[in-house]
Amino acid sequence: MKKAASLFASALFAVLLWQAVVTLGALPRFILPGPVLVAETLWKSRALIAEHAVITIAEVLIGLMLGALLGGLSAIGLATSPVARTLIRPMMVFSQAIPVFALAPVLTLWLGYGLSSKIFMALLIIYFPVTSAFFDALMRTPAPWLDLARVMGAHPRRIMWHIRVPAALPGFASGLRLAAVYAPIGAIIGEWVGASKGLGYLMLLANGRAKIDLMFASLIVLAIFTLLLHAGVDRFCRHYLDGKSRTAKAI
Repeated sequence: MKKAASLFASALFAVLLWQAVVTLGALPRFILPGPVLVAETLWKSRALIAEHAVITIAEVLIGLMLGALLGGLSAIGLATSPVARTLIRPMMVFSQAIPVFALAPVLTLWLGYGLSSKIFMALLIIYFPVTSAFFDALMRTPAPWLDLARVMGAHPRRIMWHIRVPAALPGFASGLRLAAVYAPIGAIIGEWVGASKGLGYLMLLANGRAKIDLMFASLIVLAIFTLLLHAGVDRFCRHYLDGKSRTAKAI
């Protein structure tokens, strides 16, 4: 309850500050519309915004699930195989040196203007954080646990799935929390490069037609969705992944 009150107070302060900037600066609506105008546009254009928001939400959720799955499997593969760490990990690090904006046109060319290129962009932008966080956690498994398992004759596969993976779940959870914030960025970048639907496309369309109030309304919907997604992922991680890890450590 206290956290909700704090968030409400922070949001109210931001809105009041926004209105003060518009009023004191006498800014025209095509530069910075006031919060009242944006709220009115959000209500009047709710059907249009919802139509495009559904597309973006689908891209983000699918990309998040695929990125989390592939990132988790990649981290386990890297932790299992020294050869994979030698050959693949440097390539993963190098891939982060390439700006995402530079890859978006290429993905659009290869995968088209539909959902596929946006999903792949979301996947691409979250793959490394999930893989890196989970891999680091897997490599930090307490040595006494591993020594005891080896002394008892446990197979490396059983050590991985019954000791290392449960112990590394908090690291995987940290990667998922980051992914929940980054995934919408990838989808929006893909929509900016080439799309016919989605919140990113709607923002570009509104900006080109000088409907800045509609652009801000779409941006606010995107921000709210990102906050809700992060809160949902965080809640899932606290109640499931972190809980399983604590159970495994207790055993």
